[in-house]
Amino acid sequence: MGTLREPLDKVVACGLPQALEVMGERWSFLILRAAFNGLCHFEEYLSTLGIARNILSNRLSKLVENGILKREPCPEDRRKVEYRLTEKGLDLLPALLALKQWGEKYTLTELSNPVVVDSQDWLPIGPITIRAHDGRELSYHDLRWQDRSKLGQNADEERAKEKAEA
Repeated sequence: MGTLREPLDKVVACGLPQALEVMGERWSFLILRAAFNGLCHFEEYLSTLGIARNILSNRLSKLVENGILKREPCPEDRRKVEYRLTEKGLDLLPALLALKQWGEKYTLTELSNPVVVDSQDWLPIGPITIRAHDGRELSYHDLRWQDRSKLGQNADEERAKEKAEA
């Protein structure tokens, strides 16, 4: 990925450790998957996921505290609470689907069912990919780290300088 490396010792300046602090364990992702599947009540999560009550309570609180889910009174019964995805939570869908696709590709012996489809044509979604600003699909070898102060710098000039240094 080019000659410049990400500063791996600067945890604060990277979004990955921050995201893992919020979502970095199995139950948080399974709760998120359940929320995307329409579950919203504590008892639904409890019975569907097979999670211990105290762990579920802890994870739901953490997801609410971090703005992934919001707690709302249930419209039918104001004594009950619903957990609903926020915009921040909805933004995790690509990450969740990418992990799901990776798991299906490398760990499953048979295809999963049901399948996530496009509601327009009812065909399966394609693989989650990395895309350039102009929509081109990118691979690992197309990526590089760039200092934020040099964004948009002439790419041809940079490539020529890298070849000269090699």
